[in-house]
Amino acid sequence: MTQRFLTLADVAKTLNLTMSATRALVTSGELPAIQLGGKKVWRVEATALETYIEEQYALARSRTHASAHPQG
Repeated sequence: MTQRFLTLADVAKTLNLTMSATRALVTSGELPAIQLGGKKVWRVEATALETYIEEQYALARSRTHASAHPQG
C-alpha cells in the first residue's frame, strides 16, 4: 500500500527542492497540505502532489505555447 500522506522532506525530495522552498509552496497555499499532531507538522496528500505536478506541466506547456506564438 502506498502512503497517503507525505512529509515535507518527501515532497522536497520528489520535487528536488530545498525544504524552505517546499515549505513556501505549502504555506502560500500553492501546494495544498494539512497540519497534524501537537507540533502541527505539515503533511501533503500524495494525490495533491500529483495534481500539483500535473498543473505545473500544464503551466509550462501554456508558457511554451505563448512564447512560440506571440500575439501582435
